[in-house]
Amino acid sequence: MSWLHAILALVALQRLAELVWSRRNERRLRQAGAIEIGRGHYPLLVALHAGWLAAMLLWVPAEREPDPFLLTAYLGIQGLRLWTMASLGRFWTTRILTLPNAPLVRRGPYRWLHHPNYLVVTMEVALLPLAFGAVTIALIFSAANLILLSVRIRAEDAALAPRRSL
Repeated sequence: MSWLHAILALVALQRLAELVWSRRNERRLRQAGAIEIGRGHYPLLVALHAGWLAAMLLWVPAEREPDPFLLTAYLGIQGLRLWTMASLGRFWTTRILTLPNAPLVRRGPYRWLHHPNYLVVTMEVALLPLAFGAVTIALIFSAANLILLSVRIRAEDAALAPRRSL
């Protein structure tokens, strides 16, 4: 198995594990009265992430060795991803679910940033293709990601605005 295939398989497994955790948290939050915001753009985000992995699988030569510095940077970003997810705990989902009257999480990276997970995703979408020399994939998917995140962040900020003072 090539470096590319092994890393893409690990990223895909990571994303699937995150979806399982997200679904479990979604069920609990919905049972507690959470409201979903931004449902319309969610399939586009799923397609973007699936397309990002598929583009790398299809257009990056399997024998291409990763740049060790960029791959290490990508792996380092996973620490921030885990810290972000752990900080949100039972509130972490891949969807925008807001629980009225619940205070916002203000620990971990949320002490300094409103959307640290989106910073992680932005860096991942660029770094992984760049680690394999796929500049075009990095540019195309980074641009698409930024467009979708601008929509998502506006929706999430509007949903969380009433809770910012709690």
